[in-house]
Amino acid sequence: MMGKLIFVTGGARSGKSSFAEDTAKQNGEKVVYIATAIAFDEEMKQRIQLHRQQRPESWHTIETYQNIAEALRDYNEAFDCVLLDCVTIMVNNIMMDEITDWEQITEAEGMKVEMIAKREITSLIEYCKESDKTFIIVTNETGSGIVPYYPSSRLFRDVAGRVNQMLARASDEAYLLVSSLPVRLK
Repeated sequence: MMGKLIFVTGGARSGKSSFAEDTAKQNGEKVVYIATAIAFDEEMKQRIQLHRQQRPESWHTIETYQNIAEALRDYNEAFDCVLLDCVTIMVNNIMMDEITDWEQITEAEGMKVEMIAKREITSLIEYCKESDKTFIIVTNETGSGIVPYYPSSRLFRDVAGRVNQMLARASDEAYLLVSSLPVRLK
């Protein structure tokens, strides 16, 4: 049996995480939660704490945005469902690792960020498909607004948009959340 990939996207504060968490609860007792956020400031620490409080204590949390498929292999028999929240934070973290000057992003840096993000997503999709588990992947829809002014924002939008396309194509189900209402796309 092949794994099932559920893609969840939408704008900021659209209800993506709550929808994904409810979906995970319906897909088994043993959930591995992949948290991609890094607590780099007080606001982010508070957001992470709130997310932790909302999750059932029985869920196992892995905090990483790199080598996700490899991290999951250690838990292969110990879970029914994986919830990754979220891809756009993962892309942001990769950018933070790879960009040295936010005012003058080089073409090589941009290409490297995209290559790393695509490699991570490809590995995750492959792991999902070779597994018999349910994977729920949360991401932000970044392409519905205006063209960003800053090169770093355009790079973020472009890379996030392209990895979102990869995930949406590979998904078995896809949902767009609008004001907490799920719209099934696929």
